[in-house]
Amino acid sequence: MMLRDVSACNTYNYGDALYWDARYVQEGGSFDWYQRYSALHPFVRRYVPTTSKVLMVGCGNAVMSEDMVKDGYEEIVNVDISAVAIDMMKKKYEHVPQMKYLQMDVRDMSFFPDESFDAVIDKGTLDSLMCGTNAPICAAQMLGEVNRLLKNGGVYMLITYGDPTARMPHLSRSVFNWKIELYIIPRPGFQKHGDPPNVKSCLEPIPLTEKGLLPADYVMADPDSHFIYICKKIDESVELSSKSTDPLTADLL
Repeated sequence: MMLRDVSACNTYNYGDALYWDARYVQEGGSFDWYQRYSALHPFVRRYVPTTSKVLMVGCGNAVMSEDMVKDGYEEIVNVDISAVAIDMMKKKYEHVPQMKYLQMDVRDMSFFPDESFDAVIDKGTLDSLMCGTNAPICAAQMLGEVNRLLKNGGVYMLITYGDPTARMPHLSRSVFNWKIELYIIPRPGFQKHGDPPNVKSCLEPIPLTEKGLLPADYVMADPDSHFIYICKKIDESVELSSKSTDPLTADLL
């Protein structure tokens, strides 16, 4: 059964545009959830070529796309449900042709045709929906859109606080036909007993069980680590986009 992330959520409705508009008006500036690009760089460069057309879902006022452009990425489309955030970022980056900003709900991205992107990057947006009302259905709608927009062989990179017990039920559904790899990285600044972090271990995928879970004996150095799911879209014999979107939510109702 797929539930809302009750334990990780507070009283805010992170799935609500009004919440985000108010927050961006109040805060201004920029803020990156979870990890900065410097920590994510090895994973992004491994799975997303710089020539890729990239969709950044729930971009907010983060500087990750800017950092990616500085690293050589040529085309990044940024979407967010908050018109306030999008207007702010449009003005900030109006002279950066590699980046576009569009106000959009990730549950309905019908503005874009099927197979529009080589990669979709999500840093905390699925997590936001998991804290909102109708969380499983909203998650299925968003992931269905991500799947539709990815080219065959394309990659959905999810950076999340959700461990495999919370995220794999959503990601591993057969309707998406994704090959999934998992990496675990400690939160920024974490050091165990004063030792430098073991960078190499972070760059090795975690061997998951047949059910897509962590091995029973796996111990995270940082109990509050972040999880990076690399979901590669496998070539499909059946064109899912021609079907009704009903199968995406049918088994959740």
